[in-house]
Amino acid sequence: MTRRPLACVILAAGKGTRMKSDLPKVLHKVAGRPMVGHVLATVAALEPERVAVVVGPGMDDVAAAVAPAPTAVQRQQQGTADAVRAGLPLLGGFDGNVVVLYGDTPLVTPATLEKMTAALNGPEAPAVVVLGMRPANPHGYGRLILNADGGLDRIVEHLDATAEERAVTLCNAGLMAFDGARMGGIIGRIGNANAKGEYYLTDAVEIARALGMACAVVEVDDTSEVLGVNSRAELAEVERILQNRLRTAAMINGATLADPQTVSFSHDTVLGRDVVVGQHVVFGPGVTVGDRVEIKPFCHFEDVTVADGAVIGPYARLRPGAEIGPDAHIGNFVEIKNARIEAGAKVNHLTYIGDARVGARANIGAGTITCNYDGYFKHRTDIGAGAFIGSNTALVAPVTVGDGAIVGAGSTITGDVPADAMAVARGRQATLPGWAARFRAQKQDEKSRKA
Repeated sequence: MTRRPLACVILAAGKGTRMKSDLPKVLHKVAGRPMVGHVLATVAALEPERVAVVVGPGMDDVAAAVAPAPTAVQRQQQGTADAVRAGLPLLGGFDGNVVVLYGDTPLVTPATLEKMTAALNGPEAPAVVVLGMRPANPHGYGRLILNADGGLDRIVEHLDATAEERAVTLCNAGLMAFDGARMGGIIGRIGNANAKGEYYLTDAVEIARALGMACAVVEVDDTSEVLGVNSRAELAEVERILQNRLRTAAMINGATLADPQTVSFSHDTVLGRDVVVGQHVVFGPGVTVGDRVEIKPFCHFEDVTVADGAVIGPYARLRPGAEIGPDAHIGNFVEIKNARIEAGAKVNHLTYIGDARVGARANIGAGTITCNYDGYFKHRTDIGAGAFIGSNTALVAPVTVGDGAIVGAGSTITGDVPADAMAVARGRQATLPGWAARFRAQKQDEKSRKA
């Protein structure tokens, strides 16, 4: 069957008052991405010719978030059909398939949208396809009433349904698809003669049937796909479901998760083969992990690349711009930010490396810090290959430690250290025999006389 051109209209004008937030509802994040961003990504997988996003007045931040997709403003916000009507001019008389989605329904999959568009191309050539579902508890949902031929005859809202109609388990999931050539005529006939005075998109079925056009239903395989978000609790539920999807995908693709429910992914996390992830690990946006990497418990990653064979953690924090090279070791309570740790280097304990390069096979002792900020500007530290930095060293940037150099423990390094040199920058030790015993005796005597 020849694939017809596709356009998508995403409705994102809802105020989301139950979210109790200054942020527009569709910009609340799930797995590190705004909900409307998930919908756009799903739509992009179908390679549509046109995409239109309908926003409310003053929602410039939503328009910016969905760019370069064009936006239309629903001025009066008088229902879902009114929103679609606002978006139609952006389609410019498009006569292919048109799918209408919601910016607060981020879990829908490309496969479901493909089923809807395939139904539009079916032998009955329906003008409207409605996505149906069979929830465990259908109370409150509109019922999809089929005709004798199995086509969709009408949508009956729960409050208007008879007892017989309420016994129907096939419910309206909200998403709809249209034959673009007939869509404008159908949408244009939708009125607002109802209690709320709004224009309901579901009325499209009744109008299409009255015009002698066929309508059809496609059932979603997993009802979680059509969960909409109207509250913080619902946002948390959608996050839970998406995290489970991401965990399952990671394991299918060859990663081991020691305790999957304690691992949190971003929408774009990439794990290589034979990666082992310990408990309570968080992947923020922009993380790519190579093959055979071991990530021990309680680590946090954001905007990071980790090369093959590295060992990370436990309790490591890798911040934006960190690049961990092959077979490098990043240990407990180590923070890396905007720094490249090259092949085989070790930063194993209680260390901060920021705005720096740590050369191949270098060894950074416990308690080392790169002092990269002077209160106004950031400065870089360059540590050469095979260098050894002793414990409790402060490297005051900008500073370079050459290849193979050694820095003595407890040093504060403010000048460059040449390759293969030894640098020590600490006060000379003074030892006073018996001083501690005399000090304690003196203080004890003072304490006794004050008693």
